Amino acid sequence: MAEPTTSSPGPFRDPRVQLRKHRTPIVWVIPLIAIAIGIGLLVHAKLQQGPSVVVSFDSASGLQAGKTLVKYKEVVVGTVSSVGLNDDDRVLATVQFEKSAQRLLHANTQFWIVRPQIGPGGVSGIDTLLSGAYIALDPGAQAKAKKSYVALENPPMVTSGEQGRSFVLKTDDLNSINVGSPLYFRHIEVGRVSAYSLDGATKTVAIRVFVRAPYDQFVSDATRFWNASGLDVSLTSTGLKMRTQSLATIVSGGIAFDNAPEAKDLTEVAPDTVFPLAVDQDAAMSDREGTPIFFQLRFPEALRGLEKGAAVEFFGVNVGDVRKVTLDYDPPTRKFSVVVDLVVYAHRLGPVLAKFPSSEGNEAQVATFVGSMVKDGLRAQARSGNLLTGQLYISLDFVPHASTVSFDEQRRPLSIPTVPGSLSQLPEQLAGMVNKIQKIPFDSIGKGVDHDVAELGKTLHLLNTQTLPTAHATLGQATLTLQTANGALQPESSLQTNLNQLLVELTRLSYSLRGVSDMLNEHPESLIRGRPNASSSDHSSGGKAPQGGHP
Repeated sequence: MAEPTTSSPGPFRDPRVQLRKHRTPIVWVIPLIAIAIGIGLLVHAKLQQGPSVVVSFDSASGLQAGKTLVKYKEVVVGTVSSVGLNDDDRVLATVQFEKSAQRLLHANTQFWIVRPQIGPGGVSGIDTLLSGAYIALDPGAQAKAKKSYVALENPPMVTSGEQGRSFVLKTDDLNSINVGSPLYFRHIEVGRVSAYSLDGATKTVAIRVFVRAPYDQFVSDATRFWNASGLDVSLTSTGLKMRTQSLATIVSGGIAFDNAPEAKDLTEVAPDTVFPLAVDQDAAMSDREGTPIFFQLRFPEALRGLEKGAAVEFFGVNVGDVRKVTLDYDPPTRKFSVVVDLVVYAHRLGPVLAKFPSSEGNEAQVATFVGSMVKDGLRAQARSGNLLTGQLYISLDFVPHASTVSFDEQRRPLSIPTVPGSLSQLPEQLAGMVNKIQKIPFDSIGKGVDHDVAELGKTLHLLNTQTLPTAHATLGQATLTLQTANGALQPESSLQTNLNQLLVELTRLSYSLRGVSDMLNEHPESLIRGRPNASSSDHSSGGKAPQGGHP
């Protein structure tokens, strides 16, 4: 095989390989631009995306990933991205917020599900029947946010943006008060019950109430709160009372408040001030001012119907109330007695105490006053205030001809002598009436009545057998007589004809007497001389002269 020959150098250069540059087709530019735009959108979305938090619920009712919205003041601020369960079988909803909603997340931010419900405050969440349930939030006030929250079972009664103040009420029993129960001031709804809890140490119930502005300015040191739940019907010694704040309080309960009627300085109090909650309006508005003076009375009789809170009246004026009723026993006399502890407010006596000055204090002044009144017959007595219910009250009144008793002004508590009540005297009065009735001679009265009844029977027998037949016959004769008289008075009867003729004759006689009278008037001398001559007489009379001469 022949070897290749190499050419000798000549005028031509050696051949070289040159690479030709190729241009990228324009079709690949469009995907690159789309990728760049997508990356930009992702970066922008990431920059605009808000925080993501986990909210724990008891139930997933109404929650759907990608559909359930999160709203604040009806504005959408986030969406539920996923729903799952944790190890404690609680529902965990991951909420993706918008960037603008980041300022709404604080350590005390509250979440709850808005559903249709009927509560003490009325009907709410009706719009969710069409749009579906959503999660609402209350941003709170603390600055530091959290990654997880526990949702509320029910919507909060007070939100962070609502103006007003909260107060705490202490009571022994919650009764029918519930979260959301209305709060009234002079029958105007001004707030609601926001929460309640039980104090394990004191066994009392603490009720937190919220008073909306501007009504919170009416809560002062002199404010009294009372339970206005249901229909307040009371039958006491003063009669039947029926009160209620509204129809809502009858169904769901409620609380009312007002200032004490005697209050003058109505200074506003700070939020979270604690007030006692009275059982009713009368207990809340009872006069608590003034120095209380304690008395202890001892009654040697049963006082069924006398209860704690019963009125204490002096001369018909309410001056205090009963605090305690207990039973006591005296071994030497082997008798029981009822001990009644009561309190009297001195200022309710008005200017009376001013007339019994004392330099040892108000209680000594009351002791001097009571000691003077006891000498004049002041006694304590349990009286019936209502015969229907049997309730009693303590009356401090003057007893006529009361026996003289000693009164110790230094004894504490003070003690006023007592007298039997009106009910305890009732058996004695009934016994006296029975004794008087027994003294009535019912036997002799009965014998006299029997004798009178027998005589009355005899009289009635005679009346039926003799008097009545005779009277019947007499009435028959009288009837015949009246019939005869009636027949005689008929126009066709002879009696009637005779009477008519008699009247005619009497008429003629009256005419004759008139003629004689006329003649005597004209010729009075005829009584002496006789009748005038016939011619003149005939001429005057126009007829024949009568026969005869002088009389």
